[in-house]
Amino acid sequence: MLRFRVFFQAGALLFYNSSFLFSYESCPVPGLNCYACPIAGGACPIGSLQHFMVLRRIPFFLIGFFLMIGALVGRMVCGWVCPIGWLQEVMYRVKTKKVAVNYKPLRYLKYLILLVLVLVIPFISGEPWFSKLCFVGTIQAGIPLVLTDQNLRGMIGTLFYLKLITTALTLTSFFLIKRPFCRFICPLGATYSLFNPISYARLEVEKSCTGCGKCRETCPVEISVYEEPNSPECIRCLKCTTCAHVNFRLGQKKEKLTTREVEQHV
Repeated sequence: MLRFRVFFQAGALLFYNSSFLFSYESCPVPGLNCYACPIAGGACPIGSLQHFMVLRRIPFFLIGFFLMIGALVGRMVCGWVCPIGWLQEVMYRVKTKKVAVNYKPLRYLKYLILLVLVLVIPFISGEPWFSKLCFVGTIQAGIPLVLTDQNLRGMIGTLFYLKLITTALTLTSFFLIKRPFCRFICPLGATYSLFNPISYARLEVEKSCTGCGKCRETCPVEISVYEEPNSPECIRCLKCTTCAHVNFRLGQKKEKLTTREVEQHV
């Protein structure tokens, strides 16, 4: 499977932005993709969530959407069908000085962003503030629309320049840090991460594992898989399965009971 991951990522990018072939605007896509993009085919799940917060209505369909994907694959979406995750991996390969960020409390920042910037503030203010500041929207919609529409260029204000600064800082971080947006900022990743410990798709580490740390070296989000195989931070890219002690499986592994354990149950 690992050999074909790049094709899944490229295919997701094309599928999300395929309005020139077909449109499904009322349906959210699994990964992060700006629905304001001129060629976007489907809706952004985080943008859709904010829309319902602005309307102050319960997003029943979205709740079901997140439950379905989360229960099946957890955060595997981030590792396989998110164009932004792919962009981070590509940019990190550029030869520059790298920065290791292992301050674990930073992982909780994305949950704070989900709660405050995606849910609470839009509910109170009636404005989708995460989308207003999101660098994805700037790249896919803001900059292209401003370049192609003279009327929009005359409407540029402080918010647009703030978006450009935010985008520049975010993209710069992609060269220096492994998947910083996924690890510390993305509210969609925060949503899917809640399902990792219970999802149908999961990782398992064999008891014979020596804890050599090879899994952490290959991991794009810098976690020690042998310590917590189904960590909320894991994007299930499956790079760690290059180690013989780490396996990907569907469903819980049913271990056979020993004779002594059977006798104890009886």
